[in-house]
Amino acid sequence: MKREFGMTKNGEKASCYVLENSKGMKAVVSDFGAALLKLYVPDKNGKTQDVVLGYETLEDYENGGDSIGATVGRVANRIGQAEFELNGKKYELTKNDNGNTLHGGCNFYNKRMWNVKEEDDTHVVFALLSPDGDQGFPGEVKIEVSYTVTEENELKIHYYAVPDQDTLLNMTNHSYFNLSGHASGTAWDEKVWLDADAFTETDGELIPTGKVILVAGTPMDFRKEKVVEKEIGADYEPLKLAGGYDHNWVLNGSGFRKVASAASDKTGIKMEVYTDLPGIQFYSGNFLAGSKGKEGAIYEKGYGICFETQYFPDAIHKENFESPIVKAKEVYETTTVYKFC
Repeated sequence: MKREFGMTKNGEKASCYVLENSKGMKAVVSDFGAALLKLYVPDKNGKTQDVVLGYETLEDYENGGDSIGATVGRVANRIGQAEFELNGKKYELTKNDNGNTLHGGCNFYNKRMWNVKEEDDTHVVFALLSPDGDQGFPGEVKIEVSYTVTEENELKIHYYAVPDQDTLLNMTNHSYFNLSGHASGTAWDEKVWLDADAFTETDGELIPTGKVILVAGTPMDFRKEKVVEKEIGADYEPLKLAGGYDHNWVLNGSGFRKVASAASDKTGIKMEVYTDLPGIQFYSGNFLAGSKGKEGAIYEKGYGICFETQYFPDAIHKENFESPIVKAKEVYETTTVYKFC
């Protein structure tokens, strides 16, 4: 179902699309930013809860700075020194994070209008043409992001892109989840599980050093489900540098698989995360600071947590990380699923 969402600063007409199944699950997404605005899932009492943080108006999405619900590209997360070399040529990017590039620089994908390629009651495909030199990256890239709500209470996000030159691609979704409801307060009381034996160490600017650290015996160990707040304040340098959890975990296994989960005792809602990618950025919402959200909600630190599937941050500079380079005419394709049970 298509609904009007408003007019952008540039006079573009934005819409939102309601996707739903027969079991009460419903997602609302927009062609502005290919963003996830709302996600309703049934709780233990059969009442639907909106479990993602979001803004009330299109204007708020245009002005918001927390990447709430965002589709992120071309390269999610951080690139050190805002530059890289590819095929012997140096490319300079926008410095928007302590001299580094974060989520593609300042010309964010979530601040652009996307075209709608197809849509029905459970599915929508957004398309974007990213020109050569966009955000400083080489090559024109045809990008598609699709959202699907399934009868298994899954939100399936599929990314598809084809560049005409060798380039970098590492797309993700930056939704903040609160399984007790978006306006319920802290999400740090939720139980989280991550199928990862290690994480990538970062420096003071949250750029990976290239070192992979085992989680055993550290507060980064989520191999057994635990409450987020249990060790978030531990005297542990990686946590102190990031102000909480904001790290890339090295996921076990390969291929499409379950890699993470979160659960709220308040609502009985559990979410499982599936991906075919090697890493996940678990972010505990450390930089939320009074953002005005939907229905008058105010989102403070820790009121939402993110599970951003990805190639490792700064992988272009680390030979031991799986490469984010996509060759000319090659297909970039990846799927992430958030399943509710």
